[in-house]
Amino acid sequence: QLHFVESGGGLVQPGGSLRLSCVASGLTLDVYTVGWFRQAPGKAREEVSCISSGAGVSTTYTDSVKGRFTVSRDNANNTVYLQMNGLKSEDTAIYYCRRKTGTSCPGGLSFGSWGQGTQVIVSS
Repeated sequence: QLHFVESGGGLVQPGGSLRLSCVASGLTLDVYTVGWFRQAPGKAREEVSCISSGAGVSTTYTDSVKGRFTVSRDNANNTVYLQMNGLKSEDTAIYYCRRKTGTSCPGGLSFGSWGQGTQVIVSS
């Protein structure tokens, strides 16, 4: 069965860092463009970042995280990462990953089932 498992979230103080992991099961992740998404309490889910498939990797970020978040992938381990630095209270959300159509970012629609996500709480 195809699914993602997100991990790495937690409670962190403002200005702190976390690295989220998205491990794919049941599929070879390197052929897919992958997006990181988040959903804050009472808000709609939004896309945070995208990383393309293939050798010529392209990435995109939503404006609010540019310069603070970095997406990367380790195809050998079927994993996509989201390094989050300079965390702010507004980054508090559940973070998810999902496949996207297209071979470059920002890519097209996301598709497939949603995983459980990983909770990030930024608070002093």
